[in-house]
Formats: sequence, structure tokens, C-alpha cells
Amino acid sequence: MSYVQSFVPIWTAILAIGVFLYVLLDGFDLGVGILYGFAQDTRARNLVMNSIAPVWDGNETWLILGGVALMAAFPLAFVIIIPAVYFPVAIMLLALVFRGVAFEFRFRDAAHRTFWDHGFFYGSIIATFAQGIVLGAFIQGFKVDGRQFVGTSLDCFTPFSLLTGVALVFGYALLGSGWLILKLEGGLQAEARRHGRWALAGVLACTGAVSVWTPMAQAQIAERWFSWPNVALLLPIPVITLALAWLVWRSLNRSTSSFGPFLGTVGLFLMSYLGIAISLWPMIVPYRYTLWEAASSPKAQAFLLVGTLLLLPIILLYTSWSYWVFSGKVRADLGYH
Repeated sequence: MSYVQSFVPIWTAILAIGVFLYVLLDGFDLGVGILYGFAQDTRARNLVMNSIAPVWDGNETWLILGGVALMAAFPLAFVIIIPAVYFPVAIMLLALVFRGVAFEFRFRDAAHRTFWDHGFFYGSIIATFAQGIVLGAFIQGFKVDGRQFVGTSLDCFTPFSLLTGVALVFGYALLGSGWLILKLEGGLQAEARRHGRWALAGVLACTGAVSVWTPMAQAQIAERWFSWPNVALLLPIPVITLALAWLVWRSLNRSTSSFGPFLGTVGLFLMSYLGIAISLWPMIVPYRYTLWEAASSPKAQAFLLVGTLLLLPIILLYTSWSYWVFSGKVRADLGYH
């Protein structure tokens, strides 16, 4: 086995974990931003925003890690995928920047607080929708000639990618509601449960549509899931997903369950992530290039791996520490307790 063959699984794991942690961590604070637009008054908006104030900016570390890992370890995939999704990525980054500015200025520019409130809400929903378009375009695949993307920058905007954009908005809103249930009390927690039920209904509807549409559009995915014996081996994935959805719905309706909605939603995202991975494995440029074909040279992977393995524990430590320190409930009079 060559060095590149041995390093590719390691880099695949790093990239997969980085993307998944970004989806979870920045996903819930983007979800909180989506639900922020439905807060009833200034007090409610203050509490909703304070629930993510200590951790929101650190969550985007994983976005940077995922982008750098893709560029360094799988450069061929990077040069094909990024031009293909240039517009939604640019929209996402601009929305994240404006959302961050709105977050900071809302507390410092009281005269224009309503403007910044709208900026935080719309920045969150636009960034989420753009990420969903990138996901849909990735699943559909790209027009490639040799080692170059030969489509247009508008190819990523299709009915399927718009559907995945809507699905991710509902998904992040569900994550956000789970986080607010963990962090808030009383009437605001009850409101978060109500929003969570609507978000779960949207997630199930959109996920069902995507699950039917994808194998119909891609014969390779249909064969992966419905040929024998794969259909029997992979049956636990949809069964576990439905069971988790039922548990999330049940926990959303139980006022004594604070952790259930968030943990159950994390499980739903994990099962969806596994479903996409199973559908596309071992492709990193869907239907054209595998992880091994798109990998950088063995020396480059080895050199970059040394620094990455040194930095990853540090990132995990400070992320875990920040969540532990601010692990309590949020209250208007005491902050965290």
C-alpha cells in the first residue's frame, strides 16, 4: 500500500468530521438566528441572542478547517467544486459576515437596533439556504471535462438544490429550537418547542422529497440503495431515522425533556450525513473522481497532516471548554447560571 493510499482515509476522516461538526455547531446557532426573527419582544430577543453569544464565533472554525482540508488534501476536488458553487458560497460568506456585524452592532447601536435585528435574522436564513444549495449541487454532480469544471456558475441553482436549501433551513431551525430548549426556561422554552414541531414537520417533508428524488435522478444512487443485498443491509438507516424523528417529536411535546430535542436532532443529522456518504462513497467529485484520484501527493498529505494533528486537539479542547463554562441556563437578570 502506498503512502497516499494510507493517508487518504485519515484525511477523509478529518474532512468528514470537520464538515459534520461545522453543520452541528454553526447549524444550531444559525438555527437560533432563524428563530430569532420570531421572538416576540426585546427581552425575548436579548435572551435568544445571549444563548449563543459565548460560542457562536468559535463554531465557524470548523468551516475554515473543512475548506483548508479540501484544498490541501484533495486539490482536484477543490478546483472543480468551488467554481461550480461560487455564487452560493459567496452569498453564504457575505451573509455570515453581515450576520456577525449585526450581532455585534445590535448591542452597541441602540438607535438602529431594529435594522440589526433584521440583519441577524436574514443573514442567518440566507447563509443557511446558500449552504443547502451547495449541498444539492454536490449531490447532483458537476459538468466536468478532464480535470476542469466546464459548466456555468448558475448550474448549481436547480429545483433540487432549492429544495435542499429549504430542507436545511428547516433542519437548522430544528437544531436551533433544541438549543433554545436547553438554554431557556418558561414561556420562551415553550415557544421554542412550538417552533421545533413546525421545523420537524418541514424536515420530514423535505427529507422525504429529497430521498425520493435523489435515486430517481441518479441511477448509481438507486443501485446503491435498492439492489440486493444492499437494500437489506442499509434498511437500518431509514428505520433509525424514523425512530429518531418520533423520539424528537415526543420530546418536543414533553415539558420535562430538555436534552431530548437537541440530542435527537443531532442523531437525525448524523443519519442524514451517513445516508449521503453511503450514496456517494467513494466519490468526492460525484460520479467523476474518487477520494484517491483527487488526493494530493503523499509528501504534501504527510506534511500537512503533522500540523493538523497538532492543532485539532487544541481546537477540540478550547471548544469543549467554552461549552462547559457556559453550559447553564440563560436568564435576563443573571446571564448564565
